[in-house]
Amino acid sequence: MFPYPLVIFDLDGTLVDSVSDIAEALNLTLRQWQLPQVGQAQVQQWIGEGVRALTATALRELHAGVDVDEVMPDMLRHYGQCLLHHPQVYPGARESLLGLSSAGVTLAICTNKPIRFVAPLLQHLGLDGFFAALVGGDSLPERKPSALPLQHLAAQFGYPPQRCLMVGDSATDAAAAQAAGMPLAMVRYGYLRGFEVERAGAVRVVDDLRELLALR
Repeated sequence: MFPYPLVIFDLDGTLVDSVSDIAEALNLTLRQWQLPQVGQAQVQQWIGEGVRALTATALRELHAGVDVDEVMPDMLRHYGQCLLHHPQVYPGARESLLGLSSAGVTLAICTNKPIRFVAPLLQHLGLDGFFAALVGGDSLPERKPSALPLQHLAAQFGYPPQRCLMVGDSATDAAAAQAAGMPLAMVRYGYLRGFEVERAGAVRVVDDLRELLALR
């Protein structure tokens, strides 16, 4: 028996590698505003707090002198245009979702990506049929690292947070799980931004999501 009836997955950096598309969208936006381009490795260090925070960080690091609210309409437009260019499902992710679903586990997504981009990405990758609920960064008044999105999903399915499992890749995911009192599993790949996953207090740290299937 799998010990958690509800498993909540982060999206970018946990299930899907989307950094090249996010970097492309950011650089198209920066070019439009006549600002320097940034490398993909740098963009990867900025992912995790949502697209507005990513854009604000880029503008700050480039000393752009432009308000993020002015830039956001262009960034969101480019984000949507680049969304499906090169996303890749991480090895083992699809098999893990299939195994958990077959075991009767309810699956959900909790991401800081704007909600309107979540379903199209999952559909494009053939992952849309696995999830009973999707929460994006703008679905609720607060986003991760707030506990609210995880508490919302647990309540939606009638489980206390301590009976659910959050699976993520970043300090943002770990902080949200801790705030919600929800057990946590972490991947060693993804967009760690220097975060030491071994110190996250996770019930399991994995190199491949299929390892979650061994939890008892």
